[in-house]
Amino acid sequence: MSKNDRLELAQWAITRALKLGADQAAVSISNQRDVEVEFRDNKPEKLKESTQNSLSLKIYTDQKYSYHSTNDMGKESLEKFIKEAIVSTTYLTKDEYRSLPDPKYYPENLNIELDILDKSYQQIDTKERVKLAAEIEKAALNISDKIISATASYSDTHFHLVRVHSNGFSAGIEGTSFGAGVEVTVKDPDGGRPADWSWAVTRFFNELPNAEFLAKKAVGGALAKIGQDKIESGKYTMIVENRAASRLISLLTGPMTARALQQKSSYLEGKQGQQIASEKLTLIDDPFIKRGLGSRLFDSEGLAVKRRVLIEKGVLKEYLLDDYYGKKLGLEPNSGSTSNIIFDNGSGTMEDMIKDVEKGILINNFIGGNSNSTTGDFSFGIVGQFISDGQIVKPVNEMNISGNSEEFWHKLLKLGNDPYPYSSTRVPSLLFNDIQFSGI
Repeated sequence: MSKNDRLELAQWAITRALKLGADQAAVSISNQRDVEVEFRDNKPEKLKESTQNSLSLKIYTDQKYSYHSTNDMGKESLEKFIKEAIVSTTYLTKDEYRSLPDPKYYPENLNIELDILDKSYQQIDTKERVKLAAEIEKAALNISDKIISATASYSDTHFHLVRVHSNGFSAGIEGTSFGAGVEVTVKDPDGGRPADWSWAVTRFFNELPNAEFLAKKAVGGALAKIGQDKIESGKYTMIVENRAASRLISLLTGPMTARALQQKSSYLEGKQGQQIASEKLTLIDDPFIKRGLGSRLFDSEGLAVKRRVLIEKGVLKEYLLDDYYGKKLGLEPNSGSTSNIIFDNGSGTMEDMIKDVEKGILINNFIGGNSNSTTGDFSFGIVGQFISDGQIVKPVNEMNISGNSEEFWHKLLKLGNDPYPYSSTRVPSLLFNDIQFSGI
């Protein structure tokens, strides 16, 4: 089914929904092909390919709302599907805020080139996918004889989505993504089995890092964990590796949503225009980055997106306002989700940061934990390395960091110039002062 075929079918479904009694309707039709490969013990362990077609339908009638989806694209089946969806909606409770967005919030220009489609996707065959996974595993195994196991993976996705609303919105988007990486487990003389991983995602196949890069990162991380132990509880300088730091950003973006604000579950309520973090922190949502993993022209409600400065030098500038909860709050919607998160990066690398630390902990990964968006309290398990006088001394684990976000973000002292490139959250390495660690 081509893009035009999907748009035509979506418009047909909209017309049928209105004729059958809906006041408003929204239809999305998507097609997605996924391929996954895993390579272990010098042979393919998993080779999976799936293609999914789906149609989702939102019905608005008499201030009532419902959501439905189906994989059957035949018009005869869809006719019944739409009719039953409308009937079921009539049994729901009225909600005065349930309606499609005002058309004034829809995009005016849908011709901005985001460059998220690798047109060479169709030329990539299974043999090449398996070969890449095999190369990654081989590269990892060649680095050290301490490796117990190495599982290399490759995946790619091609998707196409069209969205049509009964009040004028109609658009489509097509894109690709490619992922590759490896997870490694190594021997520890003390009986432990430390592990680490390296994974990269890009929009274009030829932008994936090579096998040696991925293998070196994973194996090096696993070997560095040999001899892990707890250290004394207390306050330490904390450096967070860029690939792990996105976990911390969720402490901000979750409470910034209109849903959290409206439901009184956000510690950031009423703090727009106030200093909520160190002046070192500037957080920007930029949906127009070429080849960005979060790049888009509209969000899941059809709202036009724009470049937003969410936090500027520690001052909260904007909330994340979707249409529904924005209406409840009486605020203009600006999209309730993020696209590509970028930062006003600092100078220097993570290694430069380490050299300046007298006593601290470098966090490589967070494990488990929880956070409370209402109070700002959080606690996360960590895996990392102890730093003394500018040198990494030993690996640490089975420790937690804990604190409150209202205080925590004021302790941010430095950002590196090394934003993580393989995520829609391009966070650099971060350095905080006086963070509470719980260990022995």
